[in-house]
Amino acid sequence: MSFFKNRFIKQLIESCIDLAPILTVVLIFQIFVIQQAIPNITDLLCGTLLVILGLTLFIQGLEQSLFPIGEAMAHAFARKGSLFWLLLFAFCLGFGTTVAEPALIAVADEAATIARHGGIIASSRAAQESYAFGLRMTVAVSVGFAILIGVLRILRGWPLHYLIIGGYLTIIIMTPFAPDEIIGIAYDSGGVTTSTITVPLVTALGIGLATAIKGRNPMLDGFGLIAFASLTPIIFVLLFGMTL
Repeated sequence: MSFFKNRFIKQLIESCIDLAPILTVVLIFQIFVIQQAIPNITDLLCGTLLVILGLTLFIQGLEQSLFPIGEAMAHAFARKGSLFWLLLFAFCLGFGTTVAEPALIAVADEAATIARHGGIIASSRAAQESYAFGLRMTVAVSVGFAILIGVLRILRGWPLHYLIIGGYLTIIIMTPFAPDEIIGIAYDSGGVTTSTITVPLVTALGIGLATAIKGRNPMLDGFGLIAFASLTPIIFVLLFGMTL
């Protein structure tokens, strides 16, 4: 019990240190540039304390749950020796974590609202919800596909840079042919997918798999899955816009 207490206090201090630069910048600009009193100072302090506590609990949860689960499942699938189940798990993991991403849900809803106001889709509520749902599913499928390709890369030892360069060349070629309204959304989709839920599990999967497979280096082969998860949503969302 004392071990977890000490870890929690240490992480709480580290969270305060991590947030200190952000708070310093805000205070400096508020006091010396804007030169106005900070509004709702009580709410600001309470919110800051909640952020520090939430960040501390989140990191503790990653270290005690998500990372061990991801690595343990990667080891289990490697020992099982079934390529089909490993690839199916990789796809489902990428899909499931992305569907649950709060950032993606927010961006999809905002994109649907702007599309409705801009006349890109029908002005009905149903059309807006359908657009947001379609965008979310497109991104989720793309991340599932990305993790599947990333796992294959680890298994086969494919060079990471060739796949990344090929992916971005594909994006460059596709961009002029995509509707102008979807380009910004597509590029932002590559960022919102790699957030609080996806990154820990996917990273743990890659490292665990590279550790379990003979001849693979966790440092060289275990990382890179997140790069695919940022890349493929751009391609899939551009296709989504081109097929509407």
